[in-house]
Amino acid sequence: MGLMDGFAGSIRMAGDSGATKQVGSGGMTTSWVGFKGTEDLGGGLKANFALTSFMRINSGTPGRFTGDNFFSRDANLGLSGDFGAVTIGRGLAPNFLPTVIFNPFGDSFTFSPLVLHANVGLFNGTGWTATTPSDTGWSNEIIYSTPKFGGLSGNVHYQFSNLADTGGNSGKKNVGANALYFNGPLALTAFYERDQLTNPTVTTFSPLNTKTDWMLGGSYDFSVAKAFLTYGQANNDLTPKAKTTSIGASAPVGAGKFLAAYAQTKIDGGASRKTASFGYDYFLSKRTDIYAVYMNDKITAKSTGNSFGVGIRHSF
Repeated sequence: MGLMDGFAGSIRMAGDSGATKQVGSGGMTTSWVGFKGTEDLGGGLKANFALTSFMRINSGTPGRFTGDNFFSRDANLGLSGDFGAVTIGRGLAPNFLPTVIFNPFGDSFTFSPLVLHANVGLFNGTGWTATTPSDTGWSNEIIYSTPKFGGLSGNVHYQFSNLADTGGNSGKKNVGANALYFNGPLALTAFYERDQLTNPTVTTFSPLNTKTDWMLGGSYDFSVAKAFLTYGQANNDLTPKAKTTSIGASAPVGAGKFLAAYAQTKIDGGASRKTASFGYDYFLSKRTDIYAVYMNDKITAKSTGNSFGVGIRHSF
């Protein structure tokens, strides 16, 4: 099983000296491939596992970036039943589901304004860092997922460092939780995490540095359009606070939907970033769609970036 997503276009982020014309991977969803399975143990108890790997289909290279772990998407197993589920290994961080579900571009690490602000740093002289403290997935993790109570469910995450408990490593961990509520056209979410470890390669942050991140979000489906709204803050012991607001909408048109999203992140006493994206996603079938997206990206006192891409996505 997996998903392939490729696009052709031109990418220029805020602060870039020029545009990069490219065939890229993961315009709307990061490409991945792998295995998942479940065994029914009887009495409502099940054993579950997942081994899935990100990949870049433009080059056939594994991982999201050079140095990414091979099974950086999933490498876990656990038990589930009436009590919920317990999973150990590498899995999602608390920030991931609330961020990707509550914006119209989903898990696009190329064109979603909210995902870009939260998860993608810019190494082009702008000094812009992602607001998410420690990746969208955690290694050495235990996750407890609650059963559903009406439309409400939640996940509690704890990551061990797996490092010798000496010096600056003593007691270091990542902890967090999220909640998701779905009731007809209304959906709500919240997450919080407190991080002292990096991912996917696990090391500790610099001494005395703890990073926290939280977000509230909601969406409402009016049938003619679905509206999205989020607000969150990222705090770092060594840098100013970052505050992010995002709004968006999707509207069904024909066999596809129009997408529009905007995110603004303000750094206390510093720069701000504003990103807007507009696109159309057309479904050829339940498993295959084509899309076109335009994005504008701005950072205080830096050159403006304009990007566009046309792509295809297929799940299997």
